[in-house]
Amino acid sequence: MKPIPILLFAALISFSFIFGKSDAVLNVDKNESTVSWKASKVTGTHFGKVKISKAELDFRNERIQGGSFEMDMTSITVEDITDANSNKRLTDHLKSDDFFSSEKFKSSSMKITSAKTNNGKDYQITGDLVIKGISHPVTFPAIVEVSGNKITATANITFDRTKYDIKYRSGSYFENLADRLIYDDVHLEVKLVAMSN
Repeated sequence: MKPIPILLFAALISFSFIFGKSDAVLNVDKNESTVSWKASKVTGTHFGKVKISKAELDFRNERIQGGSFEMDMTSITVEDITDANSNKRLTDHLKSDDFFSSEKFKSSSMKITSAKTNNGKDYQITGDLVIKGISHPVTFPAIVEVSGNKITATANITFDRTKYDIKYRSGSYFENLADRLIYDDVHLEVKLVAMSN
């Protein structure tokens, strides 16, 4: 009768070791990770990038359980305008109080509150998106790929800028804008790359 408790104890130790080892909050490689933005108006589309200042992924039992990332809003760039003066004018405008108030709100963030998947690759993510100090939940699709100990999570996030007090030339708040109208939806393409132990 004595071997049974010993074997059971050994099995529990092994079980705890295997599953404990898979529990990890992973730091994201900021050099490999990116956030790209795109916004449209009646006369065209602008796009660019924002630097990630910090990020982490909660990766346990081969699943994303949570995570967060923070964007440095002072780093926002415009990539579709080649003329230097025009580029600077739009970049400065995006940093102004008409848009992201980057001097006052230097960072925006996303924190995952729910990560649902059936196969460990295709996810429906819900999280709290904070812009200009204002928080709203957003739900979006994401894909997680694991290659060796490298974990890459990509997501497409769409948010309504007016919920974050960005109402400049919004048709939801101003009339008769004609071709000066800027659409409310802003699109983010996010790629987070992390290495597991």
